[in-house]
Amino acid sequence: MRAGGLLAIPTDCCYALACRLGDKDAVERIRRIRAVDERHHLTLMCRDLSEIAQFARVDNAQYRLLKATTPGSYTFILEGTKELPRRVLHPKRKTIGLRVPAHNAALGLLAELGEPLLTSTLMLPGDEDPLTEGWEIQDRLADFVDLILDGGPCGTVPTTVVDLTTLPPALVRAGRGALDPFGLA
Repeated sequence: MRAGGLLAIPTDCCYALACRLGDKDAVERIRRIRAVDERHHLTLMCRDLSEIAQFARVDNAQYRLLKATTPGSYTFILEGTKELPRRVLHPKRKTIGLRVPAHNAALGLLAELGEPLLTSTLMLPGDEDPLTEGWEIQDRLADFVDLILDGGPCGTVPTTVVDLTTLPPALVRAGRGALDPFGLA
């Protein structure tokens, strides 16, 4: 990964494609595999809330929501800071997805690298569900990823995505995370 690799990693929801934040070529590989453009929010996967605060503007109300729901099966849309390369931000809104996973393999990888990862749910164009088994990822993506961190089946329900740039918070995608903490149930 430190040499520009693109990984498929398990998370608490489903598998994700992951690369280093500053790796422009790997980011483009994620977008090609997923068939998404620069308007699709990529997600910065962080070890904890202190890392999120480095890469996103977080007010007190947003922080309380983040503290109550992380680590967990949520992705939060927040305004990015100048620490982020412009190419990973939404081009018009200057926002990015951020999350803290609750999966030991993902957290271990984050700890080993000592930096957040840029990720995207491993859902291929035309598929209705994300890929959920290491062997399936190997069969379909062996020529496109550099390493598959096989953590066994993770499930097929992606994170719940909540836009915290609006008041009240807006549901972008219902997923594995409960909606109650945001008053969206």
